[in-house]
Amino acid sequence: ISSYGFEHCFHHLLLIKNMFKGTLLCFSQRFGIAAYRKYSSGSRYPNISLSEPLPGIPKPLFASGDGLEKYETRITTLENGLKVASQNKFGQFCTVGILVNSGSRHEAKYPSGVAHFIEKLAFSSTAQYGSKDEILLTLEKHGGICDCQTSRDTTMYAVSAEVKGLDTVVSLLSDAVLQPRLLDDEIEMTRMAVRFELEDLNMRPDPEPLLTEMIHAAAYRGNTVGLPRFCPVDNVDKIDKNVLHNYLRNYYRPERMVLAGVGIEHEQLVECARKYLLGAKPVWGTTAVANVDLSVAQYTGGIVKMEKDMSDVSLGPTPIPELTHIMIGLESCSFLEDDFIPLAVLNMMMGGGGSFSAGGPGKGMFTRLYLNVLNRHHWMYNATAYHHSYEDSGLLCIHASGCAYIITDHMVLQAQLRAPACSGEV
Repeated sequence: ISSYGFEHCFHHLLLIKNMFKGTLLCFSQRFGIAAYRKYSSGSRYPNISLSEPLPGIPKPLFASGDGLEKYETRITTLENGLKVASQNKFGQFCTVGILVNSGSRHEAKYPSGVAHFIEKLAFSSTAQYGSKDEILLTLEKHGGICDCQTSRDTTMYAVSAEVKGLDTVVSLLSDAVLQPRLLDDEIEMTRMAVRFELEDLNMRPDPEPLLTEMIHAAAYRGNTVGLPRFCPVDNVDKIDKNVLHNYLRNYYRPERMVLAGVGIEHEQLVECARKYLLGAKPVWGTTAVANVDLSVAQYTGGIVKMEKDMSDVSLGPTPIPELTHIMIGLESCSFLEDDFIPLAVLNMMMGGGGSFSAGGPGKGMFTRLYLNVLNRHHWMYNATAYHHSYEDSGLLCIHASGCAYIITDHMVLQAQLRAPACSGEV
Protein backbone atom coordinates (compact mmCIF):
# COMPACT_ATOMS: atom_id res chain seq x y z
CA ILE A 1 0.00 0.00 0.00
CA SER A 2 1.34 3.48 -0.85
CA SER A 3 1.93 6.03 1.89
CA TYR A 4 -1.06 8.04 0.65
CA GLY A 5 -3.28 4.97 0.71
CA PHE A 6 -2.10 3.99 4.18
CA GLU A 7 -2.78 7.46 5.54
CA HIS A 8 -6.21 7.44 3.89
CA CYS A 9 -7.16 4.11 5.49
CA PHE A 10 -5.77 5.21 8.87
CA HIS A 11 -7.88 8.36 8.68
CA HIS A 12 -11.03 6.26 8.13
CA LEU A 13 -10.16 4.03 11.09
CA LEU A 14 -9.80 7.07 13.33
CA LEU A 15 -13.22 8.32 12.21
CA ILE A 16 -14.81 4.94 13.01
CA LYS A 17 -13.08 4.87 16.41
CA ASN A 18 -14.33 8.35 17.28
CA MET A 19 -17.86 7.42 16.20
CA PHE A 20 -17.76 4.34 18.45
CA LYS A 21 -16.53 6.46 21.37
CA GLY A 22 -19.39 8.85 20.74
CA THR A 23 -21.86 5.95 20.89
CA LEU A 24 -20.48 4.78 24.23
CA LEU A 25 -20.62 8.33 25.58
CA CYS A 26 -24.24 8.66 24.47
CA PHE A 27 -25.07 5.32 26.12
CA SER A 28 -23.39 6.44 29.33
CA GLN A 29 -25.15 9.81 29.37
CA ARG A 30 -28.58 8.30 28.66
CA PHE A 31 -28.56 5.31 31.03
CA GLY A 32 -25.97 6.42 33.58
CA ILE A 33 -22.55 5.20 34.61
CA ALA A 34 -24.02 2.31 36.62
CA ALA A 35 -25.83 0.94 33.62
CA TYR A 36 -22.73 1.27 31.51
CA ARG A 37 -20.63 -0.58 34.06
CA LYS A 38 -23.29 -3.26 34.48
CA TYR A 39 -23.26 -4.07 30.79
CA SER A 40 -19.50 -3.76 30.40
CA SER A 41 -16.88 -6.43 30.83
CA GLY A 42 -14.37 -3.91 32.10
CA SER A 43 -12.94 -3.04 28.73
CA ARG A 44 -13.81 -0.05 26.64
CA TYR A 45 -16.32 -2.09 24.58
CA PRO A 46 -19.75 -2.84 26.07
CA ASN A 47 -20.87 -6.46 26.41
CA ILE A 48 -24.64 -6.06 26.30
CA SER A 49 -26.64 -9.05 27.49
CA LEU A 50 -29.18 -10.46 25.09
CA SER A 51 -31.21 -12.14 27.85
CA GLU A 52 -31.95 -9.03 29.97
CA PRO A 53 -33.93 -5.94 28.93
CA LEU A 54 -32.07 -2.69 28.52
CA PRO A 55 -32.84 -0.12 31.24
CA GLY A 56 -34.84 2.88 30.16
CA ILE A 57 -36.25 1.19 27.04
CA PRO A 58 -40.07 1.00 26.75
CA LYS A 59 -41.49 -2.51 26.95
CA PRO A 60 -42.20 -3.78 23.42
CA LEU A 61 -45.72 -4.68 22.37
CA PHE A 62 -46.02 -7.86 20.30
CA ALA A 63 -48.98 -9.05 18.26
CA SER A 64 -50.90 -11.86 19.91
CA GLY A 65 -53.45 -14.34 18.63
CA ASP A 66 -56.64 -15.44 20.30
CA GLY A 67 -55.75 -19.09 19.92
CA LEU A 68 -58.32 -19.74 17.20
CA GLU A 69 -57.38 -21.17 13.82
CA LYS A 70 -58.01 -18.44 11.26
CA TYR A 71 -57.34 -20.51 8.16
CA GLU A 72 -59.29 -23.71 8.70
CA THR A 73 -60.44 -25.71 5.69
CA ARG A 74 -64.14 -25.34 4.96
CA ILE A 75 -66.09 -27.81 2.81
CA THR A 76 -69.53 -27.43 1.23
CA THR A 77 -71.35 -30.02 -0.89
CA LEU A 78 -73.64 -28.67 -3.62
CA GLU A 79 -76.92 -30.22 -4.71
CA ASN A 80 -75.32 -32.06 -7.64
CA GLY A 81 -72.69 -33.72 -5.42
CA LEU A 82 -69.81 -31.35 -6.24
CA LYS A 83 -67.67 -30.52 -3.20
CA VAL A 84 -66.26 -27.03 -2.64
CA ALA A 85 -63.24 -26.77 -0.32
CA SER A 86 -61.33 -23.63 0.57
CA GLN A 87 -58.72 -22.27 2.93
CA ASN A 88 -58.40 -18.52 3.20
CA LYS A 89 -54.87 -17.14 3.26
CA PHE A 90 -53.79 -13.52 3.32
CA GLY A 91 -52.41 -12.37 0.00
CA GLN A 92 -53.13 -10.75 -3.32
CA PHE A 93 -53.17 -14.00 -5.32
CA CYS A 94 -55.19 -17.18 -5.04
CA THR A 95 -54.98 -20.69 -6.47
CA VAL A 96 -58.15 -22.47 -7.56
CA GLY A 97 -58.41 -25.92 -9.08
CA ILE A 98 -60.84 -28.66 -10.04
CA LEU A 99 -59.74 -32.12 -8.97
CA VAL A 100 -61.35 -35.14 -10.61
CA ASN A 101 -61.27 -38.67 -9.23
CA SER A 102 -59.91 -40.14 -12.45
CA GLY A 103 -56.53 -41.33 -13.66
CA SER A 104 -54.65 -44.15 -15.28
CA ARG A 105 -55.96 -46.66 -12.72
CA HIS A 106 -59.46 -46.23 -14.22
CA GLU A 107 -58.47 -47.25 -17.76
CA ALA A 108 -59.12 -50.99 -17.48
CA LYS A 109 -61.99 -50.71 -19.99
CA TYR A 110 -60.24 -48.17 -22.22
CA PRO A 111 -56.98 -48.05 -24.16
CA SER A 112 -54.20 -47.18 -21.73
CA GLY A 113 -53.14 -43.58 -22.16
CA VAL A 114 -56.48 -41.75 -22.08
CA ALA A 115 -55.52 -39.80 -18.95
CA HIS A 116 -52.18 -38.94 -20.56
CA PHE A 117 -54.02 -37.50 -23.59
CA ILE A 118 -56.43 -35.53 -21.36
CA GLU A 119 -53.47 -33.96 -19.56
CA LYS A 120 -51.95 -32.78 -22.84
CA LEU A 121 -55.29 -31.54 -24.21
CA ALA A 122 -56.14 -29.50 -21.12
CA PHE A 123 -56.76 -25.77 -21.57
CA SER A 124 -57.06 -26.05 -25.33
CA SER A 125 -59.99 -24.57 -27.26
CA THR A 126 -63.36 -24.63 -25.48
CA ALA A 127 -66.90 -23.47 -26.14
CA GLN A 128 -66.01 -20.03 -24.75
CA TYR A 129 -62.39 -19.71 -25.92
CA GLY A 130 -61.27 -20.35 -29.48
CA SER A 131 -57.72 -21.43 -28.65
CA LYS A 132 -55.24 -21.89 -25.86
CA ASP A 133 -53.78 -18.48 -26.69
CA GLU A 134 -57.12 -16.84 -25.83
CA ILE A 135 -57.12 -18.62 -22.47
CA LEU A 136 -53.60 -17.44 -21.71
CA LEU A 137 -54.43 -13.86 -22.73
CA THR A 138 -57.46 -13.90 -20.45
CA LEU A 139 -55.35 -15.12 -17.54
CA GLU A 140 -52.66 -12.54 -18.21
CA LYS A 141 -55.18 -9.77 -17.46
CA HIS A 142 -55.27 -11.11 -13.90
CA GLY A 143 -51.59 -12.11 -13.71
CA GLY A 144 -52.57 -15.76 -13.89
CA ILE A 145 -51.12 -19.08 -15.06
CA CYS A 146 -52.75 -22.46 -15.63
CA ASP A 147 -51.65 -26.09 -15.51
CA CYS A 148 -53.04 -29.61 -15.64
CA GLN A 149 -51.48 -32.69 -14.06
CA THR A 150 -52.62 -36.28 -13.92
CA SER A 151 -51.55 -39.06 -11.59
CA ARG A 152 -52.66 -42.65 -11.26
CA ASP A 153 -55.84 -41.71 -9.42
CA THR A 154 -56.35 -37.93 -9.79
CA THR A 155 -56.59 -35.30 -12.52
CA MET A 156 -56.10 -31.67 -11.48
CA TYR A 157 -56.84 -28.48 -13.42
CA ALA A 158 -55.38 -25.48 -11.57
CA VAL A 159 -55.17 -21.71 -12.08
CA SER A 160 -53.26 -19.13 -10.02
CA ALA A 161 -54.35 -15.51 -10.44
CA GLU A 162 -55.28 -12.34 -8.57
CA VAL A 163 -58.10 -12.66 -6.07
CA LYS A 164 -60.21 -10.06 -7.87
CA GLY A 165 -60.29 -12.32 -10.94
CA LEU A 166 -61.90 -15.27 -9.12
CA ASP A 167 -65.12 -15.12 -11.16
CA THR A 168 -63.16 -15.30 -14.43
CA VAL A 169 -60.97 -18.11 -13.07
CA VAL A 170 -63.87 -20.37 -12.04
CA SER A 171 -65.67 -19.67 -15.33
CA LEU A 172 -62.52 -20.62 -17.26
CA LEU A 173 -62.01 -23.79 -15.20
CA SER A 174 -65.60 -24.86 -15.75
CA ASP A 175 -65.22 -24.32 -19.49
CA ALA A 176 -61.88 -26.14 -19.68
CA VAL A 177 -63.14 -29.18 -17.76
CA LEU A 178 -66.68 -29.55 -19.10
CA GLN A 179 -66.65 -27.84 -22.53
CA PRO A 180 -63.42 -28.79 -24.37
CA ARG A 181 -63.79 -28.91 -28.17
CA LEU A 182 -61.22 -31.69 -28.70
CA LEU A 183 -60.68 -30.72 -32.32
CA ASP A 184 -59.01 -33.15 -34.73
CA ASP A 185 -55.93 -30.97 -35.16
CA GLU A 186 -55.56 -30.64 -31.38
CA ILE A 187 -55.72 -34.41 -30.96
CA GLU A 188 -53.15 -34.85 -33.72
CA MET A 189 -50.82 -32.34 -32.04
CA THR A 190 -51.30 -34.25 -28.79
CA ARG A 191 -50.27 -37.48 -30.50
CA MET A 192 -47.05 -35.80 -31.60
CA ALA A 193 -46.43 -34.46 -28.09
CA VAL A 194 -47.04 -37.89 -26.53
CA ARG A 195 -44.67 -39.60 -28.97
CA PHE A 196 -41.98 -37.03 -28.23
CA GLU A 197 -42.45 -37.45 -24.46
CA LEU A 198 -42.20 -41.24 -24.73
CA GLU A 199 -39.02 -40.93 -26.77
CA ASP A 200 -37.57 -38.48 -24.26
CA LEU A 201 -38.58 -40.78 -21.38
CA ASN A 202 -36.52 -43.62 -22.84
CA MET A 203 -33.50 -41.45 -23.63
CA ARG A 204 -33.21 -39.20 -20.57
CA PRO A 205 -30.30 -39.89 -18.19
CA ASP A 206 -32.56 -39.78 -15.11
CA PRO A 207 -34.33 -43.17 -14.99
CA GLU A 208 -36.59 -42.36 -12.02
CA PRO A 209 -39.88 -41.88 -14.00
CA LEU A 210 -39.27 -45.09 -15.93
CA LEU A 211 -38.38 -47.02 -12.78
CA THR A 212 -41.54 -45.75 -11.08
CA GLU A 213 -43.57 -47.11 -13.98
CA MET A 214 -41.80 -50.46 -13.76
CA ILE A 215 -42.14 -50.84 -9.97
CA HIS A 216 -45.90 -50.21 -10.18
CA ALA A 217 -46.24 -52.65 -13.08
CA ALA A 218 -44.42 -55.30 -11.03
CA ALA A 219 -46.25 -54.66 -7.75
CA TYR A 220 -49.79 -54.46 -9.21
CA ARG A 221 -49.49 -56.53 -12.33
CA GLY A 222 -52.31 -55.72 -14.75
CA ASN A 223 -54.67 -53.96 -12.31
CA THR A 224 -55.52 -50.46 -11.01
CA VAL A 225 -52.37 -48.50 -10.10
CA GLY A 226 -50.26 -51.02 -12.02
CA LEU A 227 -51.73 -49.87 -15.34
CA PRO A 228 -49.43 -47.63 -17.44
CA ARG A 229 -49.25 -44.00 -16.36
CA PHE A 230 -47.90 -43.00 -19.79
CA CYS A 231 -49.61 -43.88 -23.04
CA PRO A 232 -48.05 -46.97 -24.68
CA VAL A 233 -46.71 -46.38 -28.17
CA ASP A 234 -49.18 -48.87 -29.68
CA ASN A 235 -52.16 -46.92 -28.26
CA VAL A 236 -51.23 -43.45 -29.54
CA ASP A 237 -53.25 -43.85 -32.75
CA LYS A 238 -56.13 -45.69 -31.04
CA ILE A 239 -57.23 -42.78 -28.85
CA ASP A 240 -59.62 -40.42 -30.64
CA LYS A 241 -62.46 -38.07 -29.79
CA ASN A 242 -65.01 -40.88 -29.32
CA VAL A 243 -62.77 -42.73 -26.85
CA LEU A 244 -62.11 -39.52 -24.92
CA HIS A 245 -65.81 -38.58 -24.75
CA ASN A 246 -66.76 -42.06 -23.58
CA TYR A 247 -64.19 -41.87 -20.77
CA LEU A 248 -65.13 -38.30 -19.78
CA ARG A 249 -68.85 -39.14 -19.78
CA ASN A 250 -68.32 -41.77 -17.07
CA TYR A 251 -65.67 -40.16 -14.88
CA TYR A 252 -66.09 -36.38 -15.21
CA ARG A 253 -69.23 -36.22 -13.11
CA PRO A 254 -70.01 -33.70 -10.32
CA GLU A 255 -69.95 -36.30 -7.55
CA ARG A 256 -66.35 -37.19 -8.54
CA MET A 257 -65.14 -33.56 -8.55
CA VAL A 258 -63.85 -31.09 -5.97
CA LEU A 259 -63.48 -27.35 -6.53
CA ALA A 260 -60.66 -26.32 -4.18
CA GLY A 261 -59.25 -22.85 -3.55
CA VAL A 262 -56.57 -21.27 -1.40
CA GLY A 263 -56.50 -17.57 -0.65
CA ILE A 264 -60.18 -16.77 -1.16
CA GLU A 265 -63.34 -16.44 0.95
CA HIS A 266 -65.34 -19.66 1.13
CA GLU A 267 -68.71 -18.00 0.48
CA GLN A 268 -67.33 -16.30 -2.61
CA LEU A 269 -66.00 -19.60 -3.99
CA VAL A 270 -69.32 -21.37 -3.29
CA GLU A 271 -71.16 -18.58 -5.09
CA CYS A 272 -68.94 -18.98 -8.17
CA ALA A 273 -69.37 -22.77 -8.04
CA ARG A 274 -73.15 -22.43 -8.04
CA LYS A 275 -72.94 -19.95 -10.91
CA TYR A 276 -70.67 -21.94 -13.24
CA LEU A 277 -70.69 -25.60 -12.09
CA LEU A 278 -74.07 -26.38 -10.54
CA GLY A 279 -76.12 -26.50 -13.74
CA ALA A 280 -73.31 -26.84 -16.29
CA LYS A 281 -73.92 -29.37 -19.06
CA PRO A 282 -70.80 -31.17 -20.34
CA VAL A 283 -70.25 -31.27 -24.07
CA TRP A 284 -70.19 -35.10 -24.10
CA GLY A 285 -73.64 -35.40 -22.51
CA THR A 286 -74.70 -37.21 -19.37
CA THR A 287 -75.86 -40.70 -18.45
CA ALA A 288 -78.14 -41.77 -15.62
CA VAL A 289 -75.71 -44.46 -14.43
CA ALA A 290 -71.95 -44.09 -14.77
CA ASN A 291 -69.89 -47.10 -15.82
CA VAL A 292 -67.07 -46.56 -13.30
CA ASP A 293 -64.31 -49.02 -12.47
CA LEU A 294 -64.42 -49.58 -8.69
CA SER A 295 -61.67 -52.22 -8.60
CA VAL A 296 -59.52 -52.40 -5.47
CA ALA A 297 -55.75 -52.49 -5.90
CA GLN A 298 -54.42 -56.05 -5.73
CA TYR A 299 -50.78 -56.34 -4.72
CA THR A 300 -49.17 -59.15 -6.73
CA GLY A 301 -45.45 -58.55 -6.48
CA GLY A 302 -43.03 -59.47 -9.21
CA ILE A 303 -39.97 -58.43 -11.18
CA VAL A 304 -39.73 -56.24 -14.26
CA LYS A 305 -36.39 -55.92 -16.06
CA MET A 306 -35.21 -53.78 -18.95
CA GLU A 307 -31.86 -53.71 -20.72
CA LYS A 308 -30.90 -50.50 -22.48
CA ASP A 309 -27.87 -49.28 -24.40
CA MET A 310 -27.09 -45.71 -23.32
CA SER A 311 -23.63 -45.55 -24.87
CA ASP A 312 -24.75 -43.04 -27.51
CA VAL A 313 -26.59 -40.79 -25.02
CA SER A 314 -24.63 -37.93 -23.48
CA LEU A 315 -25.25 -34.47 -22.10
CA GLY A 316 -21.87 -33.27 -23.35
CA PRO A 317 -18.45 -34.51 -24.43
CA THR A 318 -18.25 -36.83 -21.40
CA PRO A 319 -20.29 -40.03 -21.83
CA ILE A 320 -22.83 -41.03 -19.19
CA PRO A 321 -21.45 -43.62 -16.73
CA GLU A 322 -22.58 -47.18 -17.36
CA LEU A 323 -24.83 -47.81 -14.37
CA THR A 324 -27.28 -50.38 -13.11
CA HIS A 325 -30.51 -48.91 -11.74
CA ILE A 326 -32.54 -50.93 -9.24
CA MET A 327 -35.77 -50.10 -7.40
CA ILE A 328 -37.04 -52.35 -4.61
CA GLY A 329 -40.52 -51.85 -3.20
CA LEU A 330 -42.73 -53.18 -0.41
CA GLU A 331 -46.48 -52.85 -0.05
CA SER A 332 -47.42 -50.14 2.42
CA CYS A 333 -50.74 -48.55 3.37
CA SER A 334 -53.23 -46.15 1.83
CA PHE A 335 -53.38 -42.49 2.78
CA LEU A 336 -56.65 -43.19 4.64
CA GLU A 337 -55.04 -45.50 7.21
CA ASP A 338 -53.46 -44.55 10.53
CA ASP A 339 -50.09 -45.97 9.47
CA PHE A 340 -49.75 -43.38 6.69
CA ILE A 341 -48.05 -40.81 8.95
CA PRO A 342 -45.52 -43.28 10.45
CA LEU A 343 -44.63 -44.46 6.95
CA ALA A 344 -44.17 -40.85 5.83
CA VAL A 345 -41.79 -40.37 8.77
CA LEU A 346 -39.94 -43.56 7.82
CA ASN A 347 -39.60 -42.29 4.25
CA MET A 348 -38.03 -39.05 5.49
CA MET A 349 -35.79 -40.95 7.89
CA MET A 350 -34.51 -43.17 5.07
CA GLY A 351 -33.99 -40.06 2.92
CA GLY A 352 -31.03 -40.41 0.59
CA GLY A 353 -30.26 -38.68 -2.66
CA GLY A 354 -27.53 -38.51 -5.27
CA SER A 355 -23.83 -38.75 -4.54
CA PHE A 356 -23.52 -34.96 -4.96
CA SER A 357 -26.78 -33.89 -3.33
CA ALA A 358 -27.23 -32.66 0.22
CA GLY A 359 -29.69 -30.55 2.12
CA GLY A 360 -33.43 -30.29 1.79
CA PRO A 361 -36.11 -32.56 3.27
CA GLY A 362 -35.21 -36.23 2.97
CA LYS A 363 -31.82 -35.61 1.41
CA GLY A 364 -29.80 -34.52 4.43
CA MET A 365 -26.39 -35.95 5.20
CA PHE A 366 -27.74 -37.63 8.36
CA THR A 367 -30.44 -39.78 6.76
CA ARG A 368 -29.95 -43.54 6.76
CA LEU A 369 -29.35 -43.97 3.05
CA TYR A 370 -26.81 -41.16 3.02
CA LEU A 371 -24.88 -42.44 6.05
CA ASN A 372 -25.15 -46.18 5.51
CA VAL A 373 -25.08 -46.41 1.71
CA LEU A 374 -23.58 -43.41 -0.08
CA ASN A 375 -20.89 -42.85 2.56
CA ARG A 376 -19.87 -46.49 2.84
CA HIS A 377 -20.08 -47.77 -0.74
CA HIS A 378 -18.10 -45.65 -3.18
CA TRP A 379 -19.61 -47.36 -6.20
CA MET A 380 -23.15 -46.17 -5.31
CA TYR A 381 -24.19 -43.10 -7.31
CA ASN A 382 -27.70 -42.74 -5.91
CA ALA A 383 -29.89 -44.10 -3.12
CA THR A 384 -33.27 -42.46 -2.56
CA ALA A 385 -36.43 -43.54 -0.73
CA TYR A 386 -39.94 -42.95 -2.12
CA HIS A 387 -43.42 -43.48 -0.73
CA HIS A 388 -46.36 -43.75 -3.15
CA SER A 389 -49.74 -43.83 -1.40
CA TYR A 390 -53.23 -44.27 -2.85
CA GLU A 391 -56.74 -44.65 -1.49
CA ASP A 392 -56.50 -48.44 -1.16
CA SER A 393 -52.80 -49.34 -1.17
CA GLY A 394 -49.28 -47.95 -1.29
CA LEU A 395 -45.63 -48.64 -2.09
CA LEU A 396 -42.48 -47.90 -0.08
CA CYS A 397 -39.53 -47.98 -2.47
CA ILE A 398 -35.78 -47.42 -2.58
CA HIS A 399 -34.06 -46.50 -5.84
CA ALA A 400 -30.33 -47.12 -6.20
CA SER A 401 -27.83 -46.57 -8.99
CA GLY A 402 -24.40 -48.17 -9.03
CA CYS A 403 -21.64 -49.41 -11.27
CA ALA A 404 -22.83 -52.00 -13.74
CA TYR A 405 -20.08 -54.49 -12.93
CA ILE A 406 -21.08 -54.63 -9.24
CA ILE A 407 -24.28 -56.62 -8.72
CA THR A 408 -24.69 -56.22 -4.94
CA ASP A 409 -26.90 -53.12 -5.08
CA HIS A 410 -29.99 -55.10 -4.15
CA MET A 411 -28.26 -56.65 -1.11
CA VAL A 412 -27.39 -53.19 0.22
CA LEU A 413 -30.98 -51.98 -0.25
CA GLN A 414 -32.47 -55.07 1.39
CA ALA A 415 -30.24 -54.52 4.42
CA GLN A 416 -31.51 -50.94 4.74
CA LEU A 417 -35.15 -52.02 4.44
CA ARG A 418 -34.67 -54.64 7.18
CA ALA A 419 -32.67 -52.38 9.51
CA PRO A 420 -35.53 -50.38 11.11
CA ALA A 421 -37.61 -53.53 11.74
CA CYS A 422 -34.71 -55.54 13.17
CA SER A 423 -33.29 -52.80 15.40
CA GLY A 424 -36.65 -51.53 16.65
CA GLU A 425 -35.52 -47.94 16.17
CA VAL A 426 -37.94 -45.15 15.32
